[in-house]
Amino acid sequence: MRTLLKQSVLAVSLALVFPFALLSAFGRLEGIYILFAQIFAQMPGLPGDYLRIAYYHLTLTEASLSARIQFGSFFAHPQARMQAHVYVGSYCILGHTDIGERTHIASGVQIPSGRRQHSRGEDGHIQGSEQGSFSMVTIGKDCWIGAGAIVMADVGAASTIGAGSVVTKPIPAGCVAVGSPARVLDPASSKT
Repeated sequence: MRTLLKQSVLAVSLALVFPFALLSAFGRLEGIYILFAQIFAQMPGLPGDYLRIAYYHLTLTEASLSARIQFGSFFAHPQARMQAHVYVGSYCILGHTDIGERTHIASGVQIPSGRRQHSRGEDGHIQGSEQGSFSMVTIGKDCWIGAGAIVMADVGAASTIGAGSVVTKPIPAGCVAVGSPARVLDPASSKT
């Protein structure tokens, strides 16, 4: 009964967000896409969770309907992937990212589209993102990204990123990394 109810709510949510996905050309018109992504980010409670995942299912490169995205969180670009059973906490901003199944992302996490989104001209002035370089940041399956972390490089499967850490270089699979910049903990020291 519970599964049937959940599937019914997802179907209704998909129907409700379909016009907005259509207006954004299913994510291809990025200006319109981001407008609706930010509006849906502000929908409270469980209805908001269902509307967000329905919108992203229709507009992102890939988004599983089994994922959950909390209040205030949004994908800044539709070129993102979110596998099955992903959880995204409140107030996260996610760019070009590929999030593996069962990964949990705590509140306040930022995953920008790599480390070189804004470049400087020859005169030293900062340039807009259109002159920068966007790259896909891959978060492996079964990861935990702690609250307030900033992830600008890939994180291997089954890794944990400590709260407030700043990932600027790739983190191997099965590691715990903490700090700014994030460094992999020595396995012997993490057991104490």
